Amino acid sequence: MLDIKFVRDHAEEVKENIKKKFQDQKLPLVDEVIALDKENRALKQRGDDLRAQRNQFSRQIGRLMKEGKREEAEKVKVQVSSMAEEMKQIEAKEAEVTAQIETIMMQIPNMINPTVPIGKDDSENVELEKYGEPRIPDFEIPYHTEIMERFHGIDMDSARKVAGNGFYYLMGDIARLHSAMTAYARDFMIERGFTYVVPPFMIRSHVVTGVMSFAEMENMMYKIEGEDLYLIGTSEHSMIGKFIDTILEEKDMPYTYTSYSPCFRKEKGAHGIEERGVYRIHQFEKQEMIVVCKPEESADWFVKLYMNTVDLFRSMDIPVRTLECCSGDLADLKCKSVDVEAWSPRQQKYFEVGSCSNLTDAQARRLKIRVNGENGKYFAHTLNNTVVAPPRMLIAFLENNLNADGSVNIPEVLQPYMGGLKKMEPKK
Repeated sequence: MLDIKFVRDHAEEVKENIKKKFQDQKLPLVDEVIALDKENRALKQRGDDLRAQRNQFSRQIGRLMKEGKREEAEKVKVQVSSMAEEMKQIEAKEAEVTAQIETIMMQIPNMINPTVPIGKDDSENVELEKYGEPRIPDFEIPYHTEIMERFHGIDMDSARKVAGNGFYYLMGDIARLHSAMTAYARDFMIERGFTYVVPPFMIRSHVVTGVMSFAEMENMMYKIEGEDLYLIGTSEHSMIGKFIDTILEEKDMPYTYTSYSPCFRKEKGAHGIEERGVYRIHQFEKQEMIVVCKPEESADWFVKLYMNTVDLFRSMDIPVRTLECCSGDLADLKCKSVDVEAWSPRQQKYFEVGSCSNLTDAQARRLKIRVNGENGKYFAHTLNNTVVAPPRMLIAFLENNLNADGSVNIPEVLQPYMGGLKKMEPKK
């Protein structure tokens, strides 16, 4: 969320930013919120004037009573009562206008970084760099669920009967591999100085609206019926919520966490054939990175975060590339975002396995996360990034480590988490 003063003083820049995000339908919101802000400031001023007059009259009443001028004092009391009624009306109107301003401000997107490429959607994202040599095997690589089935490692038919589409049972070596990746990612981040956290998997509505836009909330979140609780779509939600209404000490910055959680997402809309299986699902697990830092440090942390993911994948010899998200592919709270994509030997192209975002102070303003600095208080910057989401990692891992005989090599870094196993042999 932007500062209303910034919108007021830089209205044309805010409108241009909206255009760059191809959200022209939101342009009228800028003038609307500026008009409401003007009305709100007038109401505040009138309220302040009335309070000052009331205090003056109260002193006058006391003086008149001391002087025995009871009749004059009673007349002044009538004026004070009339002012009190007007103040009550002003306070009610002020609360109404403030709520309208907040609703609109939460729809106006964060200012994008000047380096963000301008484009309508993810088809116009820009490749930054490749890491590792893509493998093109001389044998056919099956779809990832077919590979898993050879190990008796997945059962989607039973999951459909139990929970519907978008769910799965992982079993045997595949399930163990899934857990091994999460454990390895956890230890990988701990070794890089991050504190490991297991957060709440449900959050209240005011935290939801603090960490994401209304559109994201509608498309992603599952609500618990009859309660003010939502299932998290990523642990970023509850991890950033951890700091709600807090004043942090500058000397303690930055806060660097790596958090594990199951994730739940609606995943609305139709998806392509390559998004079957465990690629786009309603329930999965994820290891995440979260940083809360000083504003001047967030740009450096942004690069560090997505490079952690690159390094993790490369430690398992999986080729990846980084892709800068264009303006139209940025969610409203994001200032800048980079996706990490892994190489798919089967498709012979890259696919998304993680996303890193700098939200500057957008979440901090919504959640009132402030820092007590040498020169006063200011809003913190928040960042998040995927360390690993095992279902998609499984796809990249199985395809890149599959042998012609159907066996799958286990990289050295994962072997301790697989009981020393160096190769998985298919069951059929």
